Amino acid sequence: MRFAISRRWMIFFTACLLFVLSQFYRASIAVIAPDLISDLGLDTRGLSLISASFFYTFAVMQIPISMYLDAIGPRIAMTALSLLGVAGALVFAFGESTGALVAGRLLLGAGMACNLMGTLKLITLWFGPLRFATMSALALSFGTLGNMTAATPLVLMAQSMGWRMTFIVFSGINLLLTILFFVVVRDRPQDPGYGEIPPAVSTNLKKILANLRDLIREKDYWIISLGTFCRYGIFAAVQTLWAGPYLMTVIGISPVATGNMLLLMGIGMITGSPVCGWFSDSLFKTRKGVIITGLVGMILVLAILACLSPGTNLTVLSVLFFGFGFFTSSGQVMYAHIKERMPVEQAGTAMTGINFFTMMGVAAFLQGLGGLMQYLYPGESFGAPAFRVAFFFCAACLVLTLGLYFFTVETHGKNKTLSEPK
Repeated sequence: MRFAISRRWMIFFTACLLFVLSQFYRASIAVIAPDLISDLGLDTRGLSLISASFFYTFAVMQIPISMYLDAIGPRIAMTALSLLGVAGALVFAFGESTGALVAGRLLLGAGMACNLMGTLKLITLWFGPLRFATMSALALSFGTLGNMTAATPLVLMAQSMGWRMTFIVFSGINLLLTILFFVVVRDRPQDPGYGEIPPAVSTNLKKILANLRDLIREKDYWIISLGTFCRYGIFAAVQTLWAGPYLMTVIGISPVATGNMLLLMGIGMITGSPVCGWFSDSLFKTRKGVIITGLVGMILVLAILACLSPGTNLTVLSVLFFGFGFFTSSGQVMYAHIKERMPVEQAGTAMTGINFFTMMGVAAFLQGLGGLMQYLYPGESFGAPAFRVAFFFCAACLVLTLGLYFFTVETHGKNKTLSEPK
């Protein structure tokens, strides 16, 4: 049993390392954008297409993953797709045109598409339901290291060896981690001390479609999907794109100070994820309460940001951006919430279905907010009125989500299909 306990932690950390890569790749365009523009003569349209392409394929891949993750297991699914990610990093590194870079990002999006859902599935089987929210929160916090790597460390690497060689290096790291994952990971424990582990799900298409039918008939699936679409879509759009021009052009702070604000968002997410998981699992013992509180916090921060004036004190900004990351992290409990609304053998299907909407939310808010600001204020789309409308629009989307979330079913302590590992 001691070896089994040790193995589950090895599996957890190895899976988390692949998730770190996923977070790195999705955030890596921002800091190398000047190099891409210089080397390939990109305009803003081409640059935005390259950035968004990762999220579109990532989202679309959730459909087949939702159908087969429970059936074939995370070990094979994550290994096969991660090898596709290695190819994508190489295609991106050697790309000489917009089309080639888009192709590389498409492959990367597909290759990283299973790393979070596969990790959550492994947590489900190796740690049990009573620790799911805490362990999934730790995994999400761990993955935030990828976002941080895609900031200053990526800038320094690109400056020292060029962005192309940097991605070649990361493709090598990707390959080594994929091999390590395949060697270390097993889909399910065999030790009886883990309690009753359900058998692998059938790969029969009829059964898979029946599972999907059960999922889409569940009211809470659609409410939680809207919640994660808006919650993470808004957070990622602000963090990866819109916070920069807002802080520099509207508030008037320096690029370095802007970078510090973005770093505080990441720190808030890292800090908040395990705290919210602990609140949900142990302290307050509620899924809905933690999620609803986080949504309220996000709404308040967005409303305050919409009303700030130039020259706002850096301390105020620091609190707001840290708080935005902290409150956003409560959304990881949504994965526990939907998992517990479905039978455990359909956990992968349920969580992957939610992740489809999560990634589509990023793409939608990244491009949608820009289009809204340009449409309403074509002459000053980067001005204070444009950002005020954008932030209030995001707050309104979260208010809608908040209202609907009250109609979901509380699940904490009600799903005990799997016993807690001893």
